[in-house]
Amino acid sequence: MAAEIHSRPQSSRPALLSKIEGHQDAVSAALIIPKEDGIITASEDRTIRVWLKRDSGQYWPSIYHTMSSPCSTMAYHHDSRRIFVGQDNGAIMEFHISEDFNKMNFVKTYPAHQNRVSAVIFCLEAEWVISTGHDKCVSWMCTRSGNMLGRHYFTSWASCLQYDFETQHAFVGDYSGQITLLKLEQSTCSVITTLKGHEGSIASLWWDPIQRLLFSGASDNSIIMWDIGGRRGRTLLLQGHHDKVQALCYLQLTRQLVSCSADGGITVWNMDISREEAPQWLESDSCQKCEQPFFWNIKQMWDTKTLGLRQHHCRKCGKAVCGKCSTKRSSYPVMGFEFQVRVCDACFDSIKDEDRTSLATFHEGKHNISHMSMDISRGLMVTCGSDRVVKIWDMTPVVGCGLATGFASR
Repeated sequence: MAAEIHSRPQSSRPALLSKIEGHQDAVSAALIIPKEDGIITASEDRTIRVWLKRDSGQYWPSIYHTMSSPCSTMAYHHDSRRIFVGQDNGAIMEFHISEDFNKMNFVKTYPAHQNRVSAVIFCLEAEWVISTGHDKCVSWMCTRSGNMLGRHYFTSWASCLQYDFETQHAFVGDYSGQITLLKLEQSTCSVITTLKGHEGSIASLWWDPIQRLLFSGASDNSIIMWDIGGRRGRTLLLQGHHDKVQALCYLQLTRQLVSCSADGGITVWNMDISREEAPQWLESDSCQKCEQPFFWNIKQMWDTKTLGLRQHHCRKCGKAVCGKCSTKRSSYPVMGFEFQVRVCDACFDSIKDEDRTSLATFHEGKHNISHMSMDISRGLMVTCGSDRVVKIWDMTPVVGCGLATGFASR
């Protein structure tokens, strides 16, 4: 239950400040309390806990509340000290936390879903609680009356959610790998568009309302940046993880993207540079370099009396090529490829050594990460996952030491 405390060393990697243990099952969400030395956690062990840092430097629970069902997600609004907890049984429960963070009072229950709640967002301006669930729907309810305002159903489990209050746009990722952009009204909604680009289920979303950019992480281990404001669709593909990308946070001040994956990988991307968009893959019946037929091109195989070849794609130019014309591998960070990928021989020769310079830093969280949140003003990050451990990190060595002063002056 106690935490391991470390000083803040000067290094170029995240510094582990504290480690909180005590949950009996996976920790599904952990949030930093703004302006306080405190953490709120929600767990599959059916408990909500508020951990405050004591004079000894250790974190101990000041609130320990047991729910009727495993806790699957959580949202906290600090100014009103309201907390919304999504559960495995489909319900969302609202609580109010006292000023000294020693007491939590039940407010009401929202019958939002028929199955596990996957994400919840509270919008104070509209007094809405918006949520997604494994019943394949997004719902929005009035927090004043507790009444359901509307629902919209998808063909797959809805897995993650972001919301823009000014435009009333909701972004919903699902298990089919699709992101749906909805405009929510008081009792209805309309589908604006769908975004398709991932080859696996969407695991995380992050919306930046200033630049109007949407970031998505998925089980295909990749991140896509979508230019919503410019209506350009997919603009960047980022590949720098070896496992499902479970959490994202974009730092507007320093133009950096922090991403975490299920294997504990923490990647910090430099987004303050001009990047190249990865090309769409071209389709062809024969290699676009040597013109040898692919194995489904029966006519050309018969005419040339040759065996068909397997089709590959160059990640740099997008051309359809055979294995003999794409024997080389290279990283190409400006296009988002931090790891070595297949490129055709011509593109390999065009890539200079300086083009292979990494535009991201890679770090090890050394535990499963299913959820991450940041207090950007203090440069703090908290991670949690299935190993029942919560870790608090000092991120200022890797995301810029001027974060606190920069935000204070804004």
